[in-house]
Amino acid sequence: MIRVLLTDDQPLVRHGLRVLIADRPGLEVAGEAANGEEAVRLADQSAPDVVVMDIRMPGMNGIEATRRITACSSTPPKVLVLTTFDDDEYVYGSLRAGASGFLVKDMDMDQILTAIEVVAAGDALIAPSVTRRLIAEFAARPDAPPPPRPVEGVTVREREVLTLVGRGLSNAEIATRLHISMATAKAHVGRLLTKLDARDRVQLVILAYELGLVTPTTRG
Repeated sequence: MIRVLLTDDQPLVRHGLRVLIADRPGLEVAGEAANGEEAVRLADQSAPDVVVMDIRMPGMNGIEATRRITACSSTPPKVLVLTTFDDDEYVYGSLRAGASGFLVKDMDMDQILTAIEVVAAGDALIAPSVTRRLIAEFAARPDAPPPPRPVEGVTVREREVLTLVGRGLSNAEIATRLHISMATAKAHVGRLLTKLDARDRVQLVILAYELGLVTPTTRG
């Protein structure tokens, strides 16, 4: 059973998710929080597997709450950010704070439930189309992108794969681009996660940007 903590300052959002989770085999609501402070406290008390986290809330926002929750123990719950991506400049901060992925509030509710299951299983939910929008958000920042720099312990091929992950390509797209099998592409991604001590694919996207492998002129 996957235990889910719902965090959102809108009661209707929490109610809608709670009703859907109650009808989904294998999922149950571990608690509800209306702000970041409550989320941190309940995450400690109720030991959920996944925290669905809003960003903009009164008091402690979702970024700070995510940072505290993911740092609370050696096996913290996974955090899925739930936000309105087009309007939210804090998505990058939430991923750096430890979120395993993010959702947008206009997603189909069934997709959100599937995302909870995917993240609970240890994967990251970050659709290629959303990744590209995330990189577009990076590109819109006034700061100049960092120049590319070496990545220690990573092969030339793995660097190519990391760059393509950063551009938002799926494993299948990477395989096509590099003329390799999808199993090989997946293996490269797995080795990158290990070598770079990245929690999930989301962190690989962030690293690709921070290492200068992805810039406004190399997206897509």
